Amino acid sequence: MSKITRRDFFQHAGIVTVGGIALSGTLPKLVSTPAQAQSNSSLPTVFENVLGEYGPWADKMMGDVPAKLSFLRDEFNRGEMDSWRKKARLRLLDCLAMPDSGGVPKAQVLQEVEFEGLTIQHLQWDLPYGPPTNAMFLKPSNAKGKLPAILAMHDHSGKKYYGHQKISRAGSEVDPLNKQHVDEYYEGVWWANQLAHRGYAVLVPDAFLFGSRRIGLSQVPQALRGVAEEGSPDSELDILAYNRWSSQHEHSVAKSLLCAGTTVPGVVVGDDQRALDYLCSREDVDVSRIGCCGLSGGGLRTLYLAGLDDRIAAACCVGMMTTWRDLCLNKSHTHTWMIYPPGFTRDLDYPEIFGLRVPLPIFVQNAEHDKLFTLSEMKRADRMLADIYKKAGAESQYKSAFYPGGHRFDLKMQEDAFTWLDSKLSNSGV
Repeated sequence: MSKITRRDFFQHAGIVTVGGIALSGTLPKLVSTPAQAQSNSSLPTVFENVLGEYGPWADKMMGDVPAKLSFLRDEFNRGEMDSWRKKARLRLLDCLAMPDSGGVPKAQVLQEVEFEGLTIQHLQWDLPYGPPTNAMFLKPSNAKGKLPAILAMHDHSGKKYYGHQKISRAGSEVDPLNKQHVDEYYEGVWWANQLAHRGYAVLVPDAFLFGSRRIGLSQVPQALRGVAEEGSPDSELDILAYNRWSSQHEHSVAKSLLCAGTTVPGVVVGDDQRALDYLCSREDVDVSRIGCCGLSGGGLRTLYLAGLDDRIAAACCVGMMTTWRDLCLNKSHTHTWMIYPPGFTRDLDYPEIFGLRVPLPIFVQNAEHDKLFTLSEMKRADRMLADIYKKAGAESQYKSAFYPGGHRFDLKMQEDAFTWLDSKLSNSGV
């Protein structure tokens, strides 16, 4: 197959990407500037933001005080932490409107291989809706007994054709597009494999809308397909075309799910909880030592799952931390519908979803030049989480770090994350 880079394809097709999401055409200038506002003395000065003249109103509506269910409010204290958490989680679940995703999945082993000292299983299980979920399970070939485990979350990146293949592999031959992806975001390392080499049992499931769980073009009305076709898995152009189409189609998916009574994040979290159910059901997994980790969309999935499910003993969110204010005024156009639970923003700020697991340990890794977020809001989110853990008397269980560079999970960040997970999950390696 000819080697065509993602950038080459987008430039040829007249497409720009923002935060990994493919958009047709170019982004317009979002709002009026102070100079333009001054040309009409009746208009207030409006600085550039996603909502233009409505920005100051939205900013005021969000306010500066802690949200209604924030642990940082005076009415919540350390002695009532469990009742606060229960109330906040129930409210979040209500807003997510998660569908019934069934019980513990019954996984079928499609294939088992040995690769570079690892035993790797290709798995598949059914949920009550949509196509079967494919996943990869990895562990050291010489492992005995119950192992600490990691639920490894692949990213979004505007590339839905693949799922678990973006962070794990079972052989030396890999798709060139996945190789480009791993080089760009992970410094050439399939990091799920690296965790298995450190002695973990690692499960990497396809997320809702990705890989095996993606929506097939042939089952979508022609009016929505446009010129896109199902294509060939051996064609880079067909895969890139699908990624472009599915980025735009996500808007329709979100609206349709709202009409059905659920949400994109609700379905995503439901899928991930069933994957966690399966991981906990394995006889080779120590259920008291399960961690979770992911970059970008994987960090988002980590935040929600760990915030809601205490079976996650340690959680590392990479490149996915900011505030609702940042998303509202600055960066909503760079992100997926997977983030937004309708009506919940007045109850907790975005980082406080991760803080729902206090005092259980969390690690947040940020990139100082990440264009998906505003640095000042990343730092405000960091202070918010630090204050939550301090108020709970669990300062030592919160860790954060800011790294130079852009949106990625490079070798330095991986080593820091994996070493931290080792310390929290008592992993001594193989």
